[in-house]
Amino acid sequence: MKRSRYTEEQIIGILTEHEAGAKCADLCRKHGMSEGTFYAWKAKFGGMTVSDAKRLKTLEDENAKLKKLLAEQMLDAAAMKELLGKKMVRPVVKREAVAHLRTRLGLSERRACRIVGADRKMIRYQSSRPPETELRQRLRDLANERRRFGYRRLFVLLRREGEASGINRIYRLYREEGLAVRKRRARRKAIGTRAPILVEARPNARWSLDFVHDQLACGRRFRILNVVDDVTRECLAAIPDTSISGQRVVRELSGLIERRGKPDMIVSDNGTELTSNAILTFAATKGIEWHYIAPGKPMQNGFVESFNGRMRDELLNETMFRNMPHARAVVRAWAVDYNEERPHSALGYETPKAFAEHLSTATGISAARIECSAPLPVAHIAPIGVSTQRAPVPHG
Repeated sequence: MKRSRYTEEQIIGILTEHEAGAKCADLCRKHGMSEGTFYAWKAKFGGMTVSDAKRLKTLEDENAKLKKLLAEQMLDAAAMKELLGKKMVRPVVKREAVAHLRTRLGLSERRACRIVGADRKMIRYQSSRPPETELRQRLRDLANERRRFGYRRLFVLLRREGEASGINRIYRLYREEGLAVRKRRARRKAIGTRAPILVEARPNARWSLDFVHDQLACGRRFRILNVVDDVTRECLAAIPDTSISGQRVVRELSGLIERRGKPDMIVSDNGTELTSNAILTFAATKGIEWHYIAPGKPMQNGFVESFNGRMRDELLNETMFRNMPHARAVVRAWAVDYNEERPHSALGYETPKAFAEHLSTATGISAARIECSAPLPVAHIAPIGVSTQRAPVPHG
């Protein structure tokens, strides 16, 4: 706003001359102003004294300051609404917030930093880290090969290749490259106290059996019989077929026992194939304790259920099976990779095969055939709620 050449005292003096009888035209010529200006002064300051004019000027200045403060408060409130719901903790987030306020609302850097609560030196900081192009590319390649692996397993795979970077750097690059795996919703966990049974820390102490289902590209459904060693976490068998009866389960277990040795205990659910006379006769003949979990309680068979979840997540959901030969080949290759290459978090990110070899060496037991009666260390506890009763005797 253009500053007036006349003070309030001068303006009121001119208006006093007019009230004393001086003509408007003469006053305009005398003081060098237009008639429009004179009448504007008269409308604003007519009948006022010098003290009244000063008081009016003070009120106008205070009103202008209050309007400015109100505008700043409203602008700050609008800026806070723009940032609503964002956690201003990490420096990167604060830099993005300051840039957003400067671009969207036109705020200065100083004011945006004050609203966000950031130091201007931190906002202007430029990272001096190397680009790490080769490591990023190798991390992307591994993540594409193992699409359901998180950063911990990818870190283990990189360490096997000789990468010296720590897990924090791998996690940072993993997040910057946008490789985070979408987590599926976990089921509710039951609450309560249970008395699990203990198992000796040696291979073949206990096996777990269960079926997992999928379908071919043509829509035909098939199932996979999974057998897992609960101590070493090895996948002992993964047998896909369109139909697996109790007699087929007996044949597969018999062949597995010939190759690996007899287990002390087998845990399964109450499916018709696993409660058939063929299974009951097999358990009684071989002298194997066959334990059935409580109906509707899959968490009591947690080891093989966990294995089924990994198979579902990393193999079945990622593969379109053309036909049964293709399914058998893919499942067989995945089981070998699971035992020999895939790091297992419950085993300290060792592979099940390497863990079984270390365990056999520590206990003095052959991995191919286990026959020992001496007491051994206690391994992981059995699935909670597993019955300790033997399998019923077959009828007939």
